[in-house]
Amino acid sequence: MNNLTLRQLRYFQALAQHGHFGHAAAMCSISQPAMSVQIRELEENLGVTLFERSARKVRLTPFGDELAVRVRDILGAVDELGELARATAGKVPDRLRIGIIPTVAPYLLPAMVTALTRLNPALDLHVRETQTTGLLRALEQGALDAAVVALPVSHPAFTEVALCEEDFVLVRPAADADKPVPDGETLRRMRLLLLEEGHCFRDQALAFCAAPANMPRDGLDGSSLTTLVQMVGAGIGVTLIPEMAIGLETGSAPVSVSRFGHPAPKRTIGLIWRRTNPLATQLHTIAEVLGSVSRRD
Repeated sequence: MNNLTLRQLRYFQALAQHGHFGHAAAMCSISQPAMSVQIRELEENLGVTLFERSARKVRLTPFGDELAVRVRDILGAVDELGELARATAGKVPDRLRIGIIPTVAPYLLPAMVTALTRLNPALDLHVRETQTTGLLRALEQGALDAAVVALPVSHPAFTEVALCEEDFVLVRPAADADKPVPDGETLRRMRLLLLEEGHCFRDQALAFCAAPANMPRDGLDGSSLTTLVQMVGAGIGVTLIPEMAIGLETGSAPVSVSRFGHPAPKRTIGLIWRRTNPLATQLHTIAEVLGSVSRRD
């Protein structure tokens, strides 16, 4: 037990998350044989098998499941020690790991990066773009300092600060520009193109239509707003996009943009972080800067 190392615990966490030695090794930037050696040494130190191994996948043993919970807490505490040191170094951290959802990243990220580097020219910024569930998991594990998501997330472990509020708009083929704008109920009966499952924007669009999340989709889902708008331009259906996406997404397709009557569908974009994060004061400052950028755009 004396030879137990934090490095081994991080490798264990990566393997528990991915269930595959090759994927875990790539995540940790080491070779697969080196990963295998470290995990075997960890098991020998503990005197217990942590993973059931098969040709294609590994899975946690019952003891491995229990250890995974403890390791997450241990590594989280270690990461927070580093964050505490960073918090005492100045008002704005020199390193920031921030996540952002795909329906915000292309439209606000460039301005956000500019604003943050203006705030601290020496800032070492790490950005991860993925869906909300992945960002929440990364925040819980201490792999991110903060994330830009749609609010609310309603998670007791996180602080939420609103950055901006924006309407959704309707994107239709250009030939439909003069038609009446449908309400939510009418829109539900149309050929509505949505993002694939897992995107919070999909859920928000369905909520406006009062449509169940498991409503049959007939293969009309896309992986990005760009794909949805291009599908509309091809005459396949109609879609909703956030207001911030209009300029970037609608210029290259023969589509029209219409605004809904009151009450229009909308979303709130915010910055979230762990309540226990020692960088909380600095993150409030960062939220103010990002909010100013978001509202201006």
